[in-house]
Amino acid sequence: MEQAVRWSIKVSRETDLTLRTYLGARGMKKGDLSKFIEEAVRWRILSRTVRDIKARNAKADVNGLQAIVDDAVREVRADLVSRKRAAGKGAPGKRAQKHKCA
Repeated sequence: MEQAVRWSIKVSRETDLTLRTYLGARGMKKGDLSKFIEEAVRWRILSRTVRDIKARNAKADVNGLQAIVDDAVREVRADLVSRKRAAGKGAPGKRAQKHKCA
């Protein structure tokens, strides 16, 4: 954790007991409460951010989005190929093909 900031929060007695029981059952100590809260806040922010993005893109053109993704993937792959060639490693994915004898 970077520089810590002190929070003063209020929760119900039930939430406090439930959380402390949960942490204690897993061998966590008093200081682990801050870590647990920080992780929970990060997950909640991520969850809401994803929900907001999904809502914003709900009416988006799926084919248009797929085209953007495909273009980005092609660009990254082309860049990787050029970097490997520049490093003298050849193109990726060019493996000797195994032939089955009939």
